[in-house]
Formats: sequence, structure tokens, C-alpha cells
Amino acid sequence: MYAIVEIAGQQFKVSKDQRLFVHRLASDVDAKVSFDKVLLIDNGGALTLGAPAIEGASVEAKVLNHLKGDKVIVFKKKRRKGYKKKNGHRQSFTQIIIENIVATGSVKKAAAPKKEAAPKAEKLADAPAAAPKATKAKAAKADDLKIIEGIGPKAAEVLVAAGIDTFAKLAATAADKVNAILDAAEAKVQHLDPTTWAQQAQLAADGKMDELKKLQDELNGGKAV
Repeated sequence: MYAIVEIAGQQFKVSKDQRLFVHRLASDVDAKVSFDKVLLIDNGGALTLGAPAIEGASVEAKVLNHLKGDKVIVFKKKRRKGYKKKNGHRQSFTQIIIENIVATGSVKKAAAPKKEAAPKAEKLADAPAAAPKATKAKAAKADDLKIIEGIGPKAAEVLVAAGIDTFAKLAATAADKVNAILDAAEAKVQHLDPTTWAQQAQLAADGKMDELKKLQDELNGGKAV
């Protein structure tokens, strides 16, 4: 059994009856000391890990002696500055013996896999039947009515506002009805002549653009010459 413990700012791997030197402790010789910052304990292969320390675990030891380490010479010199400085240092240590490792922390176990919750049985009698989703019919894409000769931006806005936004709709609308829409509009479009708009719109709806261009060459502002 061994433990990783922090003593006087240093970490040590310790076991029972082990002797080691640590930084000077304030305790007297033969005093009992306890260190509770235990980071890891291995008890016969069963690992206990701290986060960072193991709660309730400790390492108990006894102070054997206070002493100093070997002298270390610290010499400083700066070239061409006339600066030299020589110091000596002896680090103070405390010798302790590990008497016991108290492992009251819980052994870390692998987390059990979470069980998936069983789906709740639905009561068919109480649950209303799911209504079928209504499929939305795709709205027809609006056409550029300004292709029709005689229809400008204002007239196109008036027709779209009246629900005539495709070539097919314009082709199916009689000229007198288009006239009524233009007359009722606030925009100044009452002077327009929609006589050939349905014919042009039908060619555009059928994709006969060459024929439409030929027809428009024969028109003057949308009117038949």
C-alpha cells in the first residue's frame, strides 16, 4: 500500500515505515504529524483518486530529527563591471517516518452505464388519432408580367394585387375584366389597352417566346396596328 501525499509544498510517494526528508516542519522532535492532502492511494491494486485530495484520507508520521543539508555556494559575477558576490546556503530539512496511511476515502469505481428509460406505453383508447398532415400545394411561381408589351411596372403591380400574377391567369382573363381592374386602380393605368394581353400571355405561358416576339414586333404599345 502506498500513497501520493503533499508535504510542505512537495509531493511524495510514501508507504508505511518509510523514512524521508521534507522541508523544515514547525513540529518538535518525536511529535506526531498528519498530512491530509492525499492525492492518491493504492491499496493492493484498488486505486482511490482525489479531486484533488481524497476526503477523509491522511498520512500519519513522526518527526525524527531536524537538520540542515549540505552547503551550496552561490557565486555571481558580472564581467567588466567589477561585480562579484559569493553566498552560501544550507537548506533546513526535517526527517520523518511514515507510521500509517488512513484510507477512508471511497474507492473510485467505474460508472455504471445508464439504462435507457423504457418508452411509456401509450393508451390508444385515450390518445386521439393523429390527424394526417395536410399537404400544402405549392403556390405557382409569379411570372414577370412586364414581358407583355403594354404592361409596365405600375400595371404589373395592379394586376398582381388583383390576383393575376402569372401568364396563365392573365391569358384566362377577358380584356373587359382587365379593363375594369385598371379603371378601379389608384395608379394612372386607365389609358392602357389590354386587348392583346391575353394573346401575348398565352404565348408566354406556352413558352413560345419567338412567336411572342414576332407578335410584339407587329404591335405598337400593346395595341394592334
